[in-house]
Amino acid sequence: MARFPKPAEGSWTQHYPDLGTEPVSYEDSISPEIYELERQAIFKRAWLNVGRVEQVPRTGSYFTKEMKAANTSIIIVRNKSGEINAFHNVCRHRGNKLVWDDMPLEDTSGMCRQFICKYHAWRYDLDGNLTYVQQEEEFFDLDKSRYGLVPVHCEVWEGFIFVNFAQTPEQTLREFLGPMITDLEGYPFDKLTSRFTYRSEVNANWKLYMDAFQEFYHAPVLHANQSPTAYSKAAAEAGFEAPHYRIEGPHRVVSTSGVRVWEMADEMRKPIEDICQSGLFGPWDPPDLGEMPPGLNPAKCDPWGLDSFQLFPNFVILFWGQGWYLTYHYWPTSFNTHTFECTLYFPQPRTPRERLGQELAAASFKEYGLQDANTLEATQSAIESRGVQEFHLCDQEILLRHLHKETATWIEDYQRTTAGAGAR
Repeated sequence: MARFPKPAEGSWTQHYPDLGTEPVSYEDSISPEIYELERQAIFKRAWLNVGRVEQVPRTGSYFTKEMKAANTSIIIVRNKSGEINAFHNVCRHRGNKLVWDDMPLEDTSGMCRQFICKYHAWRYDLDGNLTYVQQEEEFFDLDKSRYGLVPVHCEVWEGFIFVNFAQTPEQTLREFLGPMITDLEGYPFDKLTSRFTYRSEVNANWKLYMDAFQEFYHAPVLHANQSPTAYSKAAAEAGFEAPHYRIEGPHRVVSTSGVRVWEMADEMRKPIEDICQSGLFGPWDPPDLGEMPPGLNPAKCDPWGLDSFQLFPNFVILFWGQGWYLTYHYWPTSFNTHTFECTLYFPQPRTPRERLGQELAAASFKEYGLQDANTLEATQSAIESRGVQEFHLCDQEILLRHLHKETATWIEDYQRTTAGAGAR
């Protein structure tokens, strides 16, 4: 695999001297106390992506999201004006969870004209207004206008739905995203609506899994069996270095070159790849998506492989040069467990072969994810022993340094702010 020269002025990590180059601690991934601080300092203050507008296509379409890190469940719904609202999933009468199916702790979705509580039949419209109370005359001085659903700050960017649990968000969503992310505006997300989703409960801290997908140093080794033997062997011997890293505010991106699998020798491809015309990072026939936004392929790689945009705290948009994208979410459930979600987005298939090509890509990425998850559970158990407490990172692992430093910065800012408020 080709190696790319680094900038003349120094390594990637040295571009960001605040990150340092010394060994790091992973205490933030094994400490219950730090996890509790993350919940308050990060997951109740940052903008969090919870889905896309295609999940609520019509008036009354809704879905719920269980968010253990923020200690709540929310409802996302499209109202009669076409706007998307977010509410805490709590009835104002006795606190029952308002929207749920057979399993009250699981996400659900559907379509309705109003929300009706299963417990006492209080009703709410799509804007969260309380519209009906069973035996209303039995209540004392009840003013229904004061007892609507509790709203959650909700904004949409390029079809991605974000929420913020702060009483008053410190930034608008667009300010929070910043230019590196908003330079992606214009990508045809709305044209890629063929969707494949999987999720896994992982026995590892959420940041450790994010770390796994922020560097490709591991790829030629851990995923060797997923690639043609000759290719993976050459990659392992040559090593891998991405040609571009960038950090802006709390967010990060790594951009890499790619390979044209269909140009490989026949013996380097798997038979199923020829049958489906797909494999090693997606369908071979890239769709015509038009001009790409300026934020993509910042290294101007040819061929271009991917750009992985890591949006703080727990959301990734990964663009593939072959004309599709995927998202990752890492939802903490404790200091050493989290829920991992992956969703792959392709254009609607026009033929059975195109459908099979997309399914092959989805199955391949599930295998990659399982390999990483298995490794990370081993990492979690090992670092929890505290037998080793300092770990060396290479230049390619710059984004790992940034994620853990940014996490610490948000906690310090929260502690400073709350201490100041307490002093007053």
